[in-house]
Amino acid sequence: MWITYSLLTAFLLATSDALTKRILASRDEYLVAWARLLFATPVLLISLMFIEIPRLDKTFWIATLTALPLEIVAIILYIKALKTSPLSLTIPFLALTPLFLILISYLILGEKVSMGGAMGILMLTIGGYTLNFHKIKYAFTEPLKTMFKERGSLMMIIVAFIFSITSSLGKMAIEHSSPIFFGSIYFILVTILFTPIAIVKNKSRITVTKKDIVSLLPIGITYSLMIIFHMLAISLTKVAYMIAVKRMSLIFSIIYGYILFKEEKISERLLGGIMMLIGVVLIVLSR
Repeated sequence: MWITYSLLTAFLLATSDALTKRILASRDEYLVAWARLLFATPVLLISLMFIEIPRLDKTFWIATLTALPLEIVAIILYIKALKTSPLSLTIPFLALTPLFLILISYLILGEKVSMGGAMGILMLTIGGYTLNFHKIKYAFTEPLKTMFKERGSLMMIIVAFIFSITSSLGKMAIEHSSPIFFGSIYFILVTILFTPIAIVKNKSRITVTKKDIVSLLPIGITYSLMIIFHMLAISLTKVAYMIAVKRMSLIFSIIYGYILFKEEKISERLLGGIMMLIGVVLIVLSR
């Protein structure tokens, strides 16, 4: 079931990102990031009504409180990346999270990946290089240079690294609570902490019109469902494997980028995405 949950997480995340990028064209990124969290809150609150509230220990709070400030930074960079650069050139770099997780999940959770899993993660990384393959005519290292010149790509690489830490801390918190409880409480806390940031950045003038609600509600619903399926999946397998399959979202995002935003160089980005997908398959088969 963890594979099914992870694929659902990937699709819901890509859908939420595409809807978010569309509204970012006309609204402040901090407001949109806050609204995305806010409109996800009702579903998360309702989910708490249908589960048993676990007893929480010291480890749960240490993991949660350590992850929260990192999550805030990641959200800000994530939304800025979506606004700054093409969807098909930012989201794929989240595929680097499993690469970072080889080290991070080992240090935090003591988890080790198999040789096949490591090969799959390496394929994900090579696929990321391929996203700017047209630049290789200038120099072999040019795709790598372009990766760091594109602000959105660079921000998403930093996000991928932060997510490797928060995912490991999240699994630690889940092991000392429950998947749905942690996912709901965690992002409710993130919403509360992000609210003053959004207010300050918008000079205390936060307005959400009826038209905004129509646009933001689907973003919140897809994002909240993504959170729930993410937590269920990550509780059933190793963090690196779950996050690797979740990165299927990059394929969906590349397709969304072409259909909704008419983004260019879609063929090589899709090639890079397919290589990343092969990496995902290698990881799944290696379990």
